Amino acid sequence: MEEDIVIKELDQVVVRFSGDSGDGMQLAGNIFSTISATVGNDISTFPDYPADIRAPQGSLTGVSGFQVHIGDGTVYTPGDRCDVLVAMNAAALKTQYKYTRPQATIIIDTDSFGPNDLRKADFLTDDYLGELGIDPDCVVACPITTMVKDCLQDSGMDNKAILKCRNMFALGLVCWLFNREISLVEQFLHEKFAKKPAVAEANISVVKAGYNYGANTHASVPATYRIESKHKVPGRYMDITGNKATAYGLMAAAERAGLKLYLGSYPITPATDILHELAKHKSMGVITMQAEDELAACSSAIGAAFAGALAATSTSGPGICLKSEAMNLAVIDELPLVIIDVQRGGPSTGLPTKSEQTDLLQVLYGRNGESPMPVIAATSPTDCFDAAFMACKIALEHLTPVVLLTDAFIANGSAAWKLPKLDELPEIHPHRVLENQKFKYSPYRRDPESLVRYWAVPGQEGYTHILGGLEKDGETGTISTDPENHHLMDNLRFGKVARIHVPDLEVEGDADDADLLIVGFGSTYGHLHAAMAELRRRGHKVALAQLKYINPLPANTAEVLTRYKKVVVAEQNLGQLAALLRIRINGFTPYQLDRVKGQPLRTHRIATIFENIILDKIHANGDTFTSRIV
Repeated sequence: MEEDIVIKELDQVVVRFSGDSGDGMQLAGNIFSTISATVGNDISTFPDYPADIRAPQGSLTGVSGFQVHIGDGTVYTPGDRCDVLVAMNAAALKTQYKYTRPQATIIIDTDSFGPNDLRKADFLTDDYLGELGIDPDCVVACPITTMVKDCLQDSGMDNKAILKCRNMFALGLVCWLFNREISLVEQFLHEKFAKKPAVAEANISVVKAGYNYGANTHASVPATYRIESKHKVPGRYMDITGNKATAYGLMAAAERAGLKLYLGSYPITPATDILHELAKHKSMGVITMQAEDELAACSSAIGAAFAGALAATSTSGPGICLKSEAMNLAVIDELPLVIIDVQRGGPSTGLPTKSEQTDLLQVLYGRNGESPMPVIAATSPTDCFDAAFMACKIALEHLTPVVLLTDAFIANGSAAWKLPKLDELPEIHPHRVLENQKFKYSPYRRDPESLVRYWAVPGQEGYTHILGGLEKDGETGTISTDPENHHLMDNLRFGKVARIHVPDLEVEGDADDADLLIVGFGSTYGHLHAAMAELRRRGHKVALAQLKYINPLPANTAEVLTRYKKVVVAEQNLGQLAALLRIRINGFTPYQLDRVKGQPLRTHRIATIFENIILDKIHANGDTFTSRIV
């Protein structure tokens, strides 16, 4: 009966949707995230795409997951383990159960647990719950497929189309479990399927069926849950992915600079959505070109920069390899270009749908010759906006290509984002030619303080010049093979980047007396912050310094990192940031936590490792860096 159901208030909860890659788990997770952000909750999401995107139906390698962490206050990570798991088939349960907390609520579609389904998922018996050690009282088992077919039997849809709606039943059930208004889901579906109203109505019917199933049966749970937002800041909010935020940051920068925005890009996982998003905004003067290869994409953007546009190109690690020749052209021509590298896992084709931080040394040093570029690493999905904006500002004000590092985790992940006011964003002043240089312009004469050359574009009377890949004389701009001039130009290009002012490195937590300083860069911020918070709850003095600006490093980096007795550098590679800091800071010998699994860091695990460093349970043995890897 209704009075038997208790509504419990929660501070936070983690929900994971999982099923076949074609089951719509990403859509269900996105909708639930969006409506949670709409009611004022803070969210952090982790879309976990299968590496084998063409895997057979019901196979272990083809399971798609979407995890969302919802809280009444600031949420830093998608969570280590989930409180609710939706498993649409046997393979999903088999592979995703390890991500659940003890006594987590598990929702399953019993129609997808037949003998053949269990065989594909490598279950040995029909007792799949017993094999995994799952308490049956924690399981909401319902014949979702059957009920969806019954719900849509008069819709006129074929069986294949009906089965695509199963994810909406699970979504409706989860909405009931967390007291979410399904009117928000209806609004989302009407907008998504605006051109297919019949599809929208079918999905809405199934959402309502799932919600009503929970309400009418109480779904074998003792309570439903509510997460109120207790720290609301007035403003207009939206649920935004890192890729979309990156696109918006580029557009905002173009508006502030008064320039056309051009993106030349080859579609590559996981950066493609940046191209897709910007292609929607031709009405704002955005120009996009989908190239046939990475080199062409980057070269077209260099042409746009030469012509006076804010130019960008987007890719992933393999694309950076292919763009490197053109990137070097942008370096020697000193043109403003933003290169967005959405990092993915592994060398070669590797793991296209998985996330790592393995391109750091490539974007710093992975080109021929001395080829310095500023490098910025975004720390979260929403920070992608700020990072992209600042990358554009640096590129335009310092006449240099800039690399923006994100990765699959924050690019595909989402968070609640407060829309900024355009006129409150920093001003951008492109370093243009001066009037007194007319008819005596040389492209490599520089501002003596910043070492930045002056930007002239084709067609400006009195500013005729030639740029190209051959080394130029620093005074005349003509081709030069003089060794002294080459030495000078190398130093000028290096010095220009080194003189770029970036914000000081901030220390969070026990900044004054920490027993351990955690250092990271980019997207690991949320997990490292959560690990720091957990250690402080355990009674330890811990601080965190997260690097967003990698080149140049903040001016106070050496002072901060040498202030503490113990420092650990944590990153999703085999020690690239640690190696860089060892080069840049004399005598700096940190501990290293290196994880390269294609997955975000696990907060509880890394917190325990950090605790062992504090308690001297981990010792450095030997004189090489390998002795300090934990």
